[in-house]
Amino acid sequence: MTTPLLAIDGGTPAIREPLPGGGLGVELIDDAEIEAATRVLRSKRMFRFGNGDECQTLEAEAAAWQGVQYAVFVNSGTSALVCALAGLGIGPGDEVIVPGYTYIATGAAVVAVGAVPVIAEIDDSLGLDPADVAQKITPYTRAVIPVHMQGVPCRLAQLKAITDTHGIALVEDCCQAVGASYRGKAAGAWGQASAWSLNYFKAITCGEGGVMFTDDPTVLERASFQADPAFPMWQGINAWRTPPFSRDCFRGNEITAAIARVQLEKLPRVLAHCRGLKHRLLVQLAPPRHYALQHVDDPDGEIGMSFAMLAHTPELALRMSDALGAEGLPVGTAYNKAGFPDRHVYAYWDSILTQTGATAAGYPWRDPTYHGAVRYAEDICPRTLDLLTRALRLSLHLNLTEAHIDQMAEAINKVDGGL
Repeated sequence: MTTPLLAIDGGTPAIREPLPGGGLGVELIDDAEIEAATRVLRSKRMFRFGNGDECQTLEAEAAAWQGVQYAVFVNSGTSALVCALAGLGIGPGDEVIVPGYTYIATGAAVVAVGAVPVIAEIDDSLGLDPADVAQKITPYTRAVIPVHMQGVPCRLAQLKAITDTHGIALVEDCCQAVGASYRGKAAGAWGQASAWSLNYFKAITCGEGGVMFTDDPTVLERASFQADPAFPMWQGINAWRTPPFSRDCFRGNEITAAIARVQLEKLPRVLAHCRGLKHRLLVQLAPPRHYALQHVDDPDGEIGMSFAMLAHTPELALRMSDALGAEGLPVGTAYNKAGFPDRHVYAYWDSILTQTGATAAGYPWRDPTYHGAVRYAEDICPRTLDLLTRALRLSLHLNLTEAHIDQMAEAINKVDGGL
């Protein structure tokens, strides 16, 4: 059979009409969210510790979805991570291992509690490499934060085995994987604490918001103190397991909680659509010649919001990107020095790489209680940069149809077979 002429060489593009853009939960916003927000506004009960109960109900519903005991609703996914770390008592003098491929907020949350982020390599799952994590544990390591990037759970079983062996905490960053599972259990229910983001770009959204999860009542209390300096006052006199402390104010509000509750009900629709698209794409792909598929530790558990190919060389990645673009499927490499400075790649975490604190004291790196020897540079994780230079990732969303997926598969097969 004759291989079709690539569009970049003058052939007919596989995709003749531009593919639609789109998102996830935001695409499902309708009268239900409007009515939920309006209901709260009309009641004038917008403060979570007033007469309203939207935040508290959302926390119960989200915890039930995750299969954990407790949840704290806050104003962002970053805040949820900070609350998780504070809940575990992590702070000055401590180190927390984070992946070199995640939004800068993961590292920033570590800095926010006064601990030092240690950046580790990713592997072909595009998540934390367990082998590198094991090598980077020091006497100061208190936690590891695996990040389930673009809805794909990382190698959780191996990472949990490492943290259990060393007696350190596992804090799951599920901000990009709301609704994901791993081996039949919710992603986010494997560690001592975890975080969701309800940002505009996430699986479900209330515009901006986050949820911290835990099964530990002491972590719950400490996370609540972190989220609201007046929490003990609003809750009245209680026999706290730990002394209350005052820190930040990440308190959620009744309007966004009401919207999030509606979106949570729609999460199964998001998952069903995106997982269906991902499965349809995968079954149509010919055996790869110039790339390998991203490793997915539990294909049934990912949320289906992304598809990634790892070209065999950086040069091939650029050739594939150009050829796919000509076929009507725009896709770039995840890391390209000539491209956009993506804050999901550690090489662009400028404030962390330069150890720039909020003041001249250089906190937390020069805190007198920190005795570690962390080192940062743009090349500290060469395998991560190599993988991201070769990674071509497509977003799958609610505005894509099966017909679009068929065209995308055709374009990928055509390019891979024609280069």
